[in-house]
Amino acid sequence: MKIRLFLAATLLAAAPLPASVIVYSATLSGINEVPSNGSTAFGSITVTLNGNDLTVSETFSGLLGGAASAAHIHCCAIPGTSVGVAVPFTGFPSATSGTYDHIFDLSQAGTYIVAFLNGNGGTGASAEAALIAGLNSGLAYANIHNSIFPGGEIRGQLAAVPEPATWGMTGLALAGVLLAGTRRRISA
Repeated sequence: MKIRLFLAATLLAAAPLPASVIVYSATLSGINEVPSNGSTAFGSITVTLNGNDLTVSETFSGLLGGAASAAHIHCCAIPGTSVGVAVPFTGFPSATSGTYDHIFDLSQAGTYIVAFLNGNGGTGASAEAALIAGLNSGLAYANIHNSIFPGGEIRGQLAAVPEPATWGMTGLALAGVLLAGTRRRISA
């Protein structure tokens, strides 16, 4: 019975998982802004890269500086510093609390702010490569701006969530350790 469970766990852990999907996330707060501010507002963002599609899902609550006037991804700068906008969040709600969901086609030049596009080769493909490199290197952040905090009220540094293959390999390693422990008990 234990062998069957081990085999089932091994097959599940070793199943091919999509490697092209990468998820990034961040918690947005006033303390993360540069310079930090006393805002008690908060938010979270999940950014999913799947081929050329970048799906953005963001929630926010309690903006003190009034309704959001802009929100976007900035790239590419080390954490704790500021840099220009890369991808503006078109249609972001003008509210103090809310949600935002949008899919961006990163291959399209119109997805980017002109300065980011021109500063990274001038094409959708070159801007996409720069943004993805920034995301993968932890050099991108998201924030929300309003009239009282024109530089941003809440911000979060985007970081990659461990990819599914990492979890699969971890499961495989754990299954091997469990099998080794079972074999030692049987031998004893």
